[in-house]
Amino acid sequence: MMIAVRILLLTLVLAACTPPPQSREFPRITFAHLPQIALNVGSVEVRNGYLSPAAAPNVEHRFPVSPAAAALEWARSRFRAAGGSGEARITLRRASVVEVPLARTGGVAGLFRVEQSERYDAALDVKMEIVGADGQVRATVESVAKRSRTVSESISAHGREEAWFEMTEALMADMDRSLEAQVREHFKAWLRER
Repeated sequence: MMIAVRILLLTLVLAACTPPPQSREFPRITFAHLPQIALNVGSVEVRNGYLSPAAAPNVEHRFPVSPAAAALEWARSRFRAAGGSGEARITLRRASVVEVPLARTGGVAGLFRVEQSERYDAALDVKMEIVGADGQVRATVESVAKRSRTVSESISAHGREEAWFEMTEALMADMDRSLEAQVREHFKAWLRER
């Protein structure tokens, strides 16, 4: 009995000496490599209209770079006011990621399989408007980007964060392509080429 207590105490002391796993630093998702789109407006206003519930099943608040933070950075980086009146209004309406538990094989067969344990469903919704000096909306474009990804039950905490980071990058690439194409088509009257 005394030996068992000593082994238990030694195990606890060694466990306490083990440092916690270090959180990996992820780079900022920036859009500096892309040219700014100049709009013939007096100002560009970026609004965050999404409030994360910060509770399950939502997990976007646990991401190393949240979709909301990336989308707001995108809006501030990609568009600039180049004179004129009125404003360009960019509103983030949704930037959610929901974790969905996946069914796994039970019984003895399940013991010998490494299966996908969770699916992450992401949705990013952005609306852009050109608003005249009189407050009237002159033109509107909007886009919803969606991505889903599953992860293995054996994934590490670092692996999960990396999957989340890649998901945010992919969402932003989808959003950027969609909205830039729409802006070039529907905001032609407000585009100011260099």
